[in-house]
Amino acid sequence: MKKKLLSGLVAAAVLGTMALPVAAQNLAIVNGKAVPKERAEVLKQQVERSGRPVTPELENQIKEEVIAREIFMQEAQKRGLEGSADYKAQMELARQTILIRELFADFQKNNPVTDAEIQAEYDKFVAANAGKEYKASHILVEKEDEAKAIIASIKKGGKFEDIAKKQSKDPGSGARGGDLDWASPSSYVAEFTEALVKLEKGKMTQTPVKSQFGWHVIRLDDVREAQLPKLEEVKPQIAQQLQQQKLAKFQEDLRAKAKVE
Repeated sequence: MKKKLLSGLVAAAVLGTMALPVAAQNLAIVNGKAVPKERAEVLKQQVERSGRPVTPELENQIKEEVIAREIFMQEAQKRGLEGSADYKAQMELARQTILIRELFADFQKNNPVTDAEIQAEYDKFVAANAGKEYKASHILVEKEDEAKAIIASIKKGGKFEDIAKKQSKDPGSGARGGDLDWASPSSYVAEFTEALVKLEKGKMTQTPVKSQFGWHVIRLDDVREAQLPKLEEVKPQIAQQLQQQKLAKFQEDLRAKAKVE
């Protein structure tokens, strides 16, 4: 009697569940097999993590993708491909990839980058880049004689910008009349920097400057205090960089502690 009553209760519970529309429980029924909505949710979350918005159109594409996968999976199972050595090897690699990804995600979750760490990194950046910025122009040629001839031509009234466009071997700045835009002097090679910082505003080098790239004719157009971005402007980039550094150290520490024979 008890057994019959228990069976009835289970049946009632099942029937109660089955009374819900199929769409409320599953994405679709493919060849009599239910395809759970969770599969579409997983794909949807992957899209959202990549930064793409999930539009109704994309949601429909995800649904079609999940259904297509179920159709192809059923056919592969029908052909017994789950038992193949290649399938098993690939499944093991996929298992490792997912597990390692979860390990790294767990580490990052439990070791977040703090505001204090971001501030400290920003302060180091400011200390290294504070000072003056120089707006320079240059004409780069292969031979010293060419550079000397250019200096002589400019002294006689030739226009620096026009000569740079025609003769400079630096394609980037040459197309802009030699303009290198604003930069810290430390961003240039030593010989270039040494000559640049000695110039007065509006003046050019009176002799060619040799570097590993060739011979330069340099003009100093302007000088200003370094224009550094505010902390809030670079905070996401600093946080990402520090997060990558922490993860890299975590990986290195694990490798160092591992006993490999």
